[in-house]
Amino acid sequence: MYSKIIKTVAAAALLALALTACGKEAPKEAAKPKVEPVAKFELFVMSKCPYGVQALDVFAEVVEKLEGAVTVDIAYIGQEKDGKLESMHGETEVQGDTLQLCAGDQKPEKQLEFTACMNEDWKNIPEGWEKCATKAGLDVAALKTCADGDKGKQLLKASFAKSEKAGAQGSPTIKADGEDYKGGRLVRDITRFVCDKHGEKVPACAKLPPPAEVEVIAVTDPRCGEKCDPNMVFTSLKEVFPGLKSKVYNWGADPEAEAIAKEVGMTMLPIVVFNETLDKDPDGAEQMARWLEAKGKYKVLRVKPEFDPTAEICDNKTDDTGDGKIDCDDVTCLGKMACRAETPKTLEVFIMSQCPYGVMAVSSMEDVVKAFGKDVAFTIHYIGEEVNGEVQSMHGPGEVEEDIRGLCAAKLYGKNNKYLDYLWCRGKGTPTDDWKSCAVNGINAAAIEKCATSDEGKNLLKEDIKVAKALDIAASPTWVANGKTTFSGIMPADVQSGYCSKNEGLAGCSVKLKSMQDLQAEMGQAGGQGGGGAPQPPQGGGSCGQ
Repeated sequence: MYSKIIKTVAAAALLALALTACGKEAPKEAAKPKVEPVAKFELFVMSKCPYGVQALDVFAEVVEKLEGAVTVDIAYIGQEKDGKLESMHGETEVQGDTLQLCAGDQKPEKQLEFTACMNEDWKNIPEGWEKCATKAGLDVAALKTCADGDKGKQLLKASFAKSEKAGAQGSPTIKADGEDYKGGRLVRDITRFVCDKHGEKVPACAKLPPPAEVEVIAVTDPRCGEKCDPNMVFTSLKEVFPGLKSKVYNWGADPEAEAIAKEVGMTMLPIVVFNETLDKDPDGAEQMARWLEAKGKYKVLRVKPEFDPTAEICDNKTDDTGDGKIDCDDVTCLGKMACRAETPKTLEVFIMSQCPYGVMAVSSMEDVVKAFGKDVAFTIHYIGEEVNGEVQSMHGPGEVEEDIRGLCAAKLYGKNNKYLDYLWCRGKGTPTDDWKSCAVNGINAAAIEKCATSDEGKNLLKEDIKVAKALDIAASPTWVANGKTTFSGIMPADVQSGYCSKNEGLAGCSVKLKSMQDLQAEMGQAGGQGGGGAPQPPQGGGSCGQ
């Protein structure tokens, strides 16, 4: 019986073979139409940077998914020093960069496949590259000759130069069709970007499922103005959730607003929450996980709520709380900017004492005070939070201690701004615990220590941080001219400009003070003469805590 079955199967096989040989071929799968590249990406990476590795793997998948509609030009980030090519993660990264470039030079269409294979063990790049070359159909011997020889060096040198010309310093830096790409880095993000821009020319885009609809809800109040406007948040979230649907509930007008606030246990606005539809987009949910906190039936986005909808609005000529007190007559408006008096020739700065931008701002006052003399009354305030009776600050307990010493110095040596000598000394060089070395020339370290280590110093800080709190100031440094006008800046010229905009005609306004450009020029000259590598100044009006 078994022999009969075998003969039957064999006969069927022979018949199929005969039919094929006689020209009646078995039906073939229709050939896919050739897709012309329509989207060009430039990817600037380091071969052993984990984020660069992720980006390379993502683009390898995108290229395959969109069936040839996407091209990716890979360049590597590094530098040439004394004739030697260097990269952030050492010599093995230089070797990995070179091998991947040589692969692209040998067979451009196989470069991503070769790179993706190496990325399976990216921490040990370039180990095992021969296996990856064989898998990708590359000539192993030719690849080794390229990587070990002058050709590989020239390829990498040109690649570093290309990255430098593009301004690429971080791995990955991505450009799409010549423009900076600022979207998400998941496969679905880049795929959606290409399909939104070139969809009609990319057949694979027709196969994409529509993005999952995820609903986000903002609770806000029109009286809060721009601080509570959720549209900027929605725009950012749209990059993570392409199918985002947004809703806005206004306090006092929509009952849902107060219901959501009660559910999540929050009293300040804005509140931004996701409901159960978040689960429809697990990739996006994972990407946002560290910014979300489960509260009740919602996932709350970590945004900084600053507006109390139950409090008096201090400048709308309305009794918002129904207590018969309007605007600044209401006790809750004490200290608010709207209720402050205009005080000419005064300048305040709000800082965190160990924020480098705040330190630079206070140091700038040395030139400003000299320029204006008695035409400026200067005060320093500190930024912090009181939690369970103790003050906390962004840079830790050491910053709280420094804040207290600064306030004690101001209290003890405020006459003629003597305390500033202490603060300016503390601002020179890297902050250390040796604060006593700055208590000289009439400033007594023991007196400051006695104040700073007692309840007196703690209470000074508790009262002082209330000023910034009432004014909703959280960024270091923030300047206030004449008690009413805020501005930012860290250089003497910045401070001078902001102060003089409210105090025109003062003699100090015509004094030439140092700007950021002046400082950069000085540092450039110093670097050219000594090559010492002085630290670069922060660009623009940097701030801590914003």
